[in-house]
Amino acid sequence: MAKLLWQPSKERIENTNMYRFMQEVNSTQGTSFTTYNDLYAWSVENLVPFWEKAWDFLDIKASKPYDRVIDDPEKMPGADWFAGARLNFAENLLRHRNDDIALIFRGEDRVRRTLTYNGLYLEVASIAAALRKAGVKPGDRVVGFIPNMPEAIIAMLAAASIGAVWSSCSPDFGIKGVLDRFGQTRPKVLFTADGYVFKGKPLDSLEKIAGILKEIPSIETVVVVPYINKTPDLTVIPNGIHYRDFKEDDATEIEFEQLPFDHPLYIMYSSGTTGLPKCMVQSAGGVLLHQLKELVLHTDLKPEDTIFYFTTCGWMMWNWLTTSLATGAGLVLFDGNPFHPGPDALWQMAQDEKITVFGTSAGYIAALKNAGVKPGKSFDLSPLKALLSTGSPLSREDFQFIYDEVKSDLQLASISGGSDLNGCFALGNPMGPVYAGELQCRGLGMKVFAYDDGGTPVVGQQGELVCTAPFPSMPIAFWNDEDGSRYHSAYFDQYPGIWAHGDFIEVTERGGLVMYGRSDATLNPGGVRIGTAEIYRRLEQMPELADSVVVGQNWQNDVRVILFVKLANGAELSEDLIKKIKTDIRTHASPRHVPAKILAVPDIPYTLNMKKVELAVRKVIHGQEVKNKDALKNPEALDYFADLEELNS
Repeated sequence: MAKLLWQPSKERIENTNMYRFMQEVNSTQGTSFTTYNDLYAWSVENLVPFWEKAWDFLDIKASKPYDRVIDDPEKMPGADWFAGARLNFAENLLRHRNDDIALIFRGEDRVRRTLTYNGLYLEVASIAAALRKAGVKPGDRVVGFIPNMPEAIIAMLAAASIGAVWSSCSPDFGIKGVLDRFGQTRPKVLFTADGYVFKGKPLDSLEKIAGILKEIPSIETVVVVPYINKTPDLTVIPNGIHYRDFKEDDATEIEFEQLPFDHPLYIMYSSGTTGLPKCMVQSAGGVLLHQLKELVLHTDLKPEDTIFYFTTCGWMMWNWLTTSLATGAGLVLFDGNPFHPGPDALWQMAQDEKITVFGTSAGYIAALKNAGVKPGKSFDLSPLKALLSTGSPLSREDFQFIYDEVKSDLQLASISGGSDLNGCFALGNPMGPVYAGELQCRGLGMKVFAYDDGGTPVVGQQGELVCTAPFPSMPIAFWNDEDGSRYHSAYFDQYPGIWAHGDFIEVTERGGLVMYGRSDATLNPGGVRIGTAEIYRRLEQMPELADSVVVGQNWQNDVRVILFVKLANGAELSEDLIKKIKTDIRTHASPRHVPAKILAVPDIPYTLNMKKVELAVRKVIHGQEVKNKDALKNPEALDYFADLEELNS
């Protein structure tokens, strides 16, 4: 039984946006809901009135109202949302014209830059005018190879104001990783910085940019933001121009193109570890409505809040964070290593900026705990009301760590979704309790189930995460997928007309979710599927281990569990440690989870977005080719897994 860790007070519940939304539903729909589960059940069985009510409550700004909410609430893919509406994504995010702080930027040097909402509007106006002058039109692609800094958001909003399509990568991507993404979409304008800073070291980006430009001739203009040098040398950059010289400072108003709800806004990318990344095209209206639902209702974001998410511009959480501007909240942007100059760097920032919503990854929380950091004892975190975690399953022990060492009166929202939908299937519920290891709820309007092997919804059992009804932020297409076959095979081959996301989950009796890892990485010893998250949860508690990856190896007409461990400094993989690992997993997970072999490796491979690549490791140990190593942060790590003699016995 999962442990209850937190319960909001009655006063706190009644002060949430979710509670206010529930009361408005009750007053207009003739309902009398008192719990989130009641509201959720209504939202997924009544998609039209739910999304209609969400549109009104979230105050979507449109120059022309919609004719209908959806053409067919059972059609997936291909449902047509909010036909007839005309709106602009950037206009919705720039609706606040005041002197409140919109953006706070902090790099590793801790130098603070701020921009008010009025200042942000003027910056976007100057860049939007410059993009128009450069010939950018609706549908053109504008991209960023840029740190998580204000100019990234300014460029995105300027592009969106025209109706151009935005896409971005983090500057730590290698040249091939960028070409695999931007090379598919043929952008017209590229925004970059001259470099970035990591672990106190300035790293130049201009040489990479020069290499990228040789391979993408569609790029007509490269706008360079000075970051590591005040006056970067652009002689190596064809068509390069300094950001300050590109701006049209006389422009003080923005001409927001009024576009259909399904006009493309973003191109997002899959990790690309099994081939060229999928280029997922998402609509302006779909992203706006879906993300605002998550921010306003599930995160309880309000104008007086200050929200932070540790992310780069290459992860969807950057897009998600940016939409917070529509609420009038203040956004904190950080670029660099979160453990520089020390492991408590982000918590010093949280105290300084009075952050109320702190977002990060499960990996960061585990690293924080292992480093012995106790933020609640070292810093004043009294403004903090919610902590969000995503990227991988958060262990029960790490849930407990947050309440023990960060703050006891706090909503911990472990959330899960993906770049595919630029949002979440499972989220926080500010009206509900938090149980260790459990995501609080399925998102409103998201008809999510766990399917067993026979395609039947199950509760209290592990199964495949599916969504059986359409939602507004579904990709409108994949780029260069004329017949839609790649789109269809990505989500709908397993269950026709039903989105299969590729996660292995359990829906609990309470209506929460437990994540067990990617379903394509689940282990299958003896024909029984088990999730890798249960093994990682145990290994994270062992000080002898710095990291690990677990995969299934085909062996004697079955599958056996192989565990690779990266040892902590000074540790050795002795027989005693092997016995300790196996005993702990057998006791706290199950005998089926116990690895057949435990082997030490120097490093564990990760994607550029810091996700373990179990599938790539599995391919290597079976002698199969990993086609796109440039999608990895440390591709050399895969070499350690090839030709291991120990795997042949």
